[in-house]
Amino acid sequence: MAIRPILETPDPLLRTISTPVETIDDELQTLIDDMFETMYDAPGIGLAAIQVGVPKRLLVIDLQEPESDEEDAPPVKNPLVFINPQILEGSPEKSVYSEGCLSVPDQYAEVERPARIRASWMDRKGRIHEEELDGLLATCLQHEMDHLEGILFIDHLSRLKRDMLLKKLTKGRKAA
Repeated sequence: MAIRPILETPDPLLRTISTPVETIDDELQTLIDDMFETMYDAPGIGLAAIQVGVPKRLLVIDLQEPESDEEDAPPVKNPLVFINPQILEGSPEKSVYSEGCLSVPDQYAEVERPARIRASWMDRKGRIHEEELDGLLATCLQHEMDHLEGILFIDHLSRLKRDMLLKKLTKGRKAA
């Protein structure tokens, strides 16, 4: 396993539309393992393959929910792999989350998305899943699937908000 560099905006590769995964082989398993290691190291809760420079329809998510309601409870890892994911249906009800992105570091903005989705995907063993998802998992999956289409969360913002956020990002990079 290896930590891979995460592409950051304005890298043009982030605007690439990813191609379907054709074969689940050792090379793909290594990529999946590297993506989890990269995501945990960042730290983040989701990562699309394109964010590490691989334009394949693959993403990983781990919401790392606390084991209990206790404040000091360690997070429990629940690594999820989505190969060739598709959103089959989105609810008319919307939810708003303050989203961030490893490719747009240290910047956050409220994004409105369907509150529930019906999605299908393959896991790392090639098993097909179809489920209705809601809450943070639904939001995270939609965010990561946007990456597969060359879309960043900032594209959901008004031009004014997006420009302000990108200016803050540029300013932060110069200060670093």
